[in-house]
Amino acid sequence: MVFEALAEPNRRRILDFLLERERPVHDLVDLLRVSQPAVSKHLRVLREAGLVTSRVDAQRRLYRLQAQPLRQLDDWLAPYRATWESRLDALENHLEEMP
Repeated sequence: MVFEALAEPNRRRILDFLLERERPVHDLVDLLRVSQPAVSKHLRVLREAGLVTSRVDAQRRLYRLQAQPLRQLDDWLAPYRATWESRLDALENHLEEMP
Protein backbone atom coordinates (compact mmCIF):
# COMPACT_ATOMS: atom_id res chain seq x y z
CA MET A 1 0.00 0.00 0.00
CA VAL A 2 2.89 2.40 0.75
CA PHE A 3 4.37 1.92 -2.74
CA GLU A 4 1.00 2.60 -4.34
CA ALA A 5 0.57 5.76 -2.29
CA LEU A 6 4.05 7.00 -3.17
CA ALA A 7 3.65 6.24 -6.88
CA GLU A 8 1.65 9.42 -7.48
CA PRO A 9 3.79 12.61 -7.73
CA ASN A 10 1.32 14.90 -5.94
CA ARG A 11 1.26 12.53 -2.97
CA ARG A 12 5.04 12.66 -2.75
CA ARG A 13 4.83 16.47 -2.92
CA ILE A 14 2.28 16.44 -0.08
CA LEU A 15 4.73 14.43 2.03
CA ASP A 16 7.47 16.92 1.17
CA PHE A 17 5.28 19.78 2.39
CA LEU A 18 4.30 17.88 5.54
CA LEU A 19 7.96 17.17 6.25
CA GLU A 20 8.34 20.88 6.97
CA ARG A 21 5.36 21.05 9.37
CA GLU A 22 1.77 19.96 9.79
CA ARG A 23 -0.65 21.74 7.48
CA PRO A 24 -4.37 22.17 6.85
CA VAL A 25 -5.89 21.06 3.54
CA HIS A 26 -6.22 24.62 2.21
CA ASP A 27 -2.44 25.14 2.55
CA LEU A 28 -1.83 22.00 0.52
CA VAL A 29 -4.36 23.13 -2.10
CA ASP A 30 -2.49 26.43 -2.46
CA LEU A 31 0.93 24.75 -2.60
CA LEU A 32 -0.07 22.05 -5.08
CA ARG A 33 -2.38 24.24 -7.15
CA VAL A 34 -4.93 21.47 -7.49
CA SER A 35 -8.53 21.30 -6.36
CA GLN A 36 -9.53 20.72 -2.75
CA PRO A 37 -11.34 17.45 -3.64
CA ALA A 38 -8.19 16.18 -5.36
CA VAL A 39 -6.02 17.02 -2.34
CA SER A 40 -8.55 15.37 -0.03
CA LYS A 41 -8.44 12.19 -2.14
CA HIS A 42 -4.64 12.17 -2.03
CA LEU A 43 -4.71 12.67 1.73
CA ARG A 44 -7.16 9.79 2.11
CA VAL A 45 -4.81 7.46 0.21
CA LEU A 46 -1.84 8.64 2.29
CA ARG A 47 -3.83 8.20 5.50
CA GLU A 48 -4.91 4.68 4.51
CA ALA A 49 -1.27 3.83 3.79
CA GLY A 50 -0.33 5.12 7.26
CA LEU A 51 1.84 7.89 5.85
CA VAL A 52 -0.13 10.79 7.35
CA THR A 53 -2.27 11.36 10.38
CA SER A 54 -4.66 14.17 11.13
CA ARG A 55 -6.00 16.05 14.12
CA VAL A 56 -8.81 18.51 14.54
CA ASP A 57 -7.86 22.07 15.44
CA ALA A 58 -10.97 24.21 15.93
CA GLN A 59 -12.68 24.23 12.52
CA ARG A 60 -9.88 22.70 10.51
CA ARG A 61 -8.09 19.39 10.19
CA LEU A 62 -4.29 19.45 10.33
CA TYR A 63 -2.27 16.76 8.59
CA ARG A 64 1.17 15.60 9.59
CA LEU A 65 3.72 13.14 8.29
CA GLN A 66 3.81 9.71 9.91
CA ALA A 67 7.40 8.50 9.58
CA GLN A 68 7.12 4.83 10.60
CA PRO A 69 6.04 3.46 7.20
CA LEU A 70 8.91 5.37 5.61
CA ARG A 71 11.35 3.79 8.07
CA GLN A 72 10.00 0.36 7.14
CA LEU A 73 10.41 1.22 3.47
CA ASP A 74 13.97 2.42 4.10
CA ASP A 75 14.76 -0.82 5.96
CA TRP A 76 13.44 -2.82 3.02
CA LEU A 77 15.52 -0.75 0.56
CA ALA A 78 18.77 -1.08 2.56
CA PRO A 79 20.09 -4.23 0.81
CA TYR A 80 19.33 -2.72 -2.60
CA ARG A 81 21.09 0.49 -1.61
CA ALA A 82 24.15 -1.51 -0.51
CA THR A 83 24.24 -3.27 -3.89
CA TRP A 84 23.88 0.01 -5.74
CA GLU A 85 26.61 1.67 -3.69
CA SER A 86 29.01 -1.24 -4.23
CA ARG A 87 28.42 -1.00 -7.99
CA LEU A 88 29.08 2.75 -7.91
CA ASP A 89 32.28 2.10 -5.96
CA ALA A 90 33.35 -0.45 -8.57
CA LEU A 91 32.62 2.04 -11.35
CA GLU A 92 34.64 4.71 -9.56
CA ASN A 93 37.58 2.31 -9.20
CA HIS A 94 37.36 1.36 -12.86
CA LEU A 95 37.31 5.00 -13.95
CA GLU A 96 40.33 5.79 -11.78
CA GLU A 97 42.29 2.92 -13.35
CA MET A 98 41.57 4.07 -16.89
CA PRO A 99 44.41 5.91 -18.67
